[in-house]
Amino acid sequence: MGAFKEMVQEDIKNIFLDFDMFGKMHNLNGKKVLVIVDEFELVEREKRIQDDEMGLHNRQLLFYVSAEDFGKLPSPGRVLSFDGRQYEIIDATDEEGIYSISLEVPAQ
Repeated sequence: MGAFKEMVQEDIKNIFLDFDMFGKMHNLNGKKVLVIVDEFELVEREKRIQDDEMGLHNRQLLFYVSAEDFGKLPSPGRVLSFDGRQYEIIDATDEEGIYSISLEVPAQ
């Protein structure tokens, strides 16, 4: 890995996912991982998505996690346990070593 990419990886851990400043430990599929839950961005994304015919919304959650800590980027449609609650992954993006993962409570 080049020097710049190594610096980016260090910044991910020491700045963007700084436990003391932004992050909090959460249980993802039985593993304690440093996560940043982003309530504001989720609200902004929801504003851009049109309501379904009945205007019903499922509980959603958007979080960021280090790719190194999480492992392989998960596929949309898979189920993820977040703090013991089951969610369906609706979107997962690798943003240069930080995963942005959107979850939704699966339909019953």
